[in-house]
Order: sequence, then structure tokens, then C-alpha cells
Amino acid sequence: MREMKRLRIRLNRTQEEVVQGLADLAARLCVEGKIKKRPSFSTRQYKKWENDEPPPWPHADARKVLAAYWKRPLEELGLRPRDHGEPTNPSPPVFTRVPLLTQDQAPDVAAPPWLAQTPAGATSSVEWRIGAAEVDVLRHAADDMDAQDQQFGGNRLWAPTQALLLWVHRMIDHGIYDDELEQQLHVVKGKYTTSLGWFCYDAGLHVEARQYFSEALNAAMTTGDDVLASRTLSNMARQAVDLKGKGREAVRCARLAQAHAKEWQAPSRVIALLAIREAQGYARVGDEFNCEATIRRAWKEWERGPDERDPDWSTFLNEAEMACLEGMCRLDLGQGARAQKLLARSEALQDVAHSRNRGMCLGRLSVAALRNGDIEHSVAATTESLRLIGSGMSSARTIEQLKIVHDGLAPHHKSRGVRDLLEQIRANVA
Repeated sequence: MREMKRLRIRLNRTQEEVVQGLADLAARLCVEGKIKKRPSFSTRQYKKWENDEPPPWPHADARKVLAAYWKRPLEELGLRPRDHGEPTNPSPPVFTRVPLLTQDQAPDVAAPPWLAQTPAGATSSVEWRIGAAEVDVLRHAADDMDAQDQQFGGNRLWAPTQALLLWVHRMIDHGIYDDELEQQLHVVKGKYTTSLGWFCYDAGLHVEARQYFSEALNAAMTTGDDVLASRTLSNMARQAVDLKGKGREAVRCARLAQAHAKEWQAPSRVIALLAIREAQGYARVGDEFNCEATIRRAWKEWERGPDERDPDWSTFLNEAEMACLEGMCRLDLGQGARAQKLLARSEALQDVAHSRNRGMCLGRLSVAALRNGDIEHSVAATTESLRLIGSGMSSARTIEQLKIVHDGLAPHHKSRGVRDLLEQIRANVA
């Protein structure tokens, strides 16, 4: 039984009563400015949400009303965007709500000094007056964290980001702000949560990453934030590629991300990113036909060029990164020569601002060269990857690639430079 129907029966309400309740709530939310346009509801429509398989996907304002009425994310109610390309089980399996930051876990400490404080009468507590400047500080800090991740990796970022996310939660729970700032705070919370999931993933903390991605996705569904849903599902697809036996999950996440992207008419570079994520999933399960078609679609979208609406989380997708991601697909498909060529091209195009991505590319290039019997180029790429690690780039994913390279180079320990390189790798991955 779908959750929406179970909740209605538990409350002993008829479908007609629920529809009237939704209409009343929609009218109130529209007056309060929390939805742009008052949606209409009918008993016939509601029956489809309860009984159809798959159920129709509500419009954006209707989604907000449904989530507010039942106090549940739409995913928990059994509603999700239709994915016409994959008729069975189109949703990723990780939608468990995870209470990562609870009041009991949060220490009762004073507000940070940059928040205005207003005495709360006779009580000993302090109310926090939140303004636009405070939200801007957090938004810019989140952007800085993402930029540092691109250059240095997420190993050193997840802990401070977790602390900042805690402050955002406390500001939402205890702050004083108007409706416009409330919306901005929830957007910032979603940004930190999905970024934290990514940083945990890059640091090799896969369980924590999946928890934060799930929390971010639940927040996106509750607030009707299709942009956050697209970004989070893209991150989930990328992580699934690296997890054993999760290639199909990567495809499902990428396809669902594309369904959300259609809701906000995402620009071409976002569509290209989601398509190449889908291709990586196909490559991981050895589906060469679908992988080839999706790679072509990704490049076609990418070649449409940048757009002023491109979100900051998609701007990393330059030519170097596209070549690297395709090279990774080719490597997973066993196309060693094509993979090495693409990865070498990517490495040559990478810039300083994307050192972490360059390190990932070098690791894959080392593996591709090894598989092609090109020991010299494998050694050269590995040496450069170690240099990046020595200069401050820290990514558990790069370290994992070095372990693979080490095992591949070990049988060639008599080749020039290999023995010393193996010692350097062991010193860095110990």
C-alpha cells in the first residue's frame, strides 16, 4: 500500500476530505507567498496518486502542498518523476531519512559573533536575528568549500563543512527571520548537505556520503527544489560508479536526475553532466551499446556551450573533464587504447584550479597505460600524481587509484624507475 493511502486510512479521512484539505492549504500557502500559483486538486487526480503505478508526478506547487500537508518528502509518499527510459524501479534505493544533526547532538553554545543577538526577555536563552548578510556569509563559504574541493580534494573539507551545516540547522531552528530568508536558509542548507556528501565520498567515507546525499534528496523533495535534486542525484550516480555492484543504481540516479532537470529546464551543460554520469553507469555494467549512445548525447549537449543559467556545481565540466569522464568509461569497457588517448588529452588540458580532477585523471591514465603494456607512460603519470599529493592535494579516490597502479606495476619492478616508484606509492598510501 502506498504511504499516502496508508496515512489517509490511519487518520480515518476520505479522499474527498483530503482533497478539500489540500485545497485549503494551497490557498493559505499562496497567500503567504510560499507557492507561486494556487494549484487545483480533484478526487480523480488524488485517486491516481494513491493507486496508479507509476503515479503521475505533480506540478511544482502541488508537490509543495502535498509535502506540507502530509509532512513527508514526496519520495516517502511514493511519488517521483517518471523516467520513461527505464520502466522498472527507476528510483535509487537510498531514500532513508537520516537524523544526522539532532538537537541532542548539537551542543547548546552561543551564536557565532557575526550573528546579531537579541535578549529573549526573562529567559536565559538568546534569540538569533538572521539577516541577509549572515546568509550571504554562509553561501559564500559554501562556494569557497566547493572551489577548494576542486583544487585540493575533500579529505580536509568534510569536518569543517559538517560544523558549518550544524550552524545552519541551529539558525533555522532558533533564528528570527522573514519568509524570504527562510527560503534562502533552506537553499543554503541543501547546498551544504549535498556538498558534505560529496566531500565524504571524496574522503572515502562512503556510508556517511550516502547518508548526507539521502538527507539532501529528502530536503529537495520536501521543498520542491528540483535544482538540488538534480545535483544530489548526479553526486549519487558518481558515487555509485565507484561502489561494487552499483552500476545499475548509477544509471537510475542519473536518469532520475535528468527527470528533475526537465522540471527546471536545465541548461545544456547540466544535461551533459547528467548524461555522462549515466554513461559511466552503463560502462560499469559493460553495456557498451547504451554507453556509446549516451556519450554521444553528452558531447552533443556539452558542445551547445555555456549558459548564463549554469549553476556553479556544473561549471567544472570543461573539455578536460569531459575527455576524462569519457576515458573512464572506455577504461571500464576494456577499450584501453582509446581510454589512454582520451585520458592523456584530458591531463594535458587540466588547469591548476582543478588539481584534484587532474590527479584523478592521472591515476586512470596510469591504469590505462598499464593495461596497454606502456610501462613508461604509466610511471610518468604516477610520478606526476604523487607530486600533486605532495603539494597538498588530498583525495581518497586518488589514493585508491595509486593502490591499483602499485599492484599493476609490481610485476614490472625490474623496469627502469619502477622499484623506486613502488616505494613512493607505499609511503603515500600507508
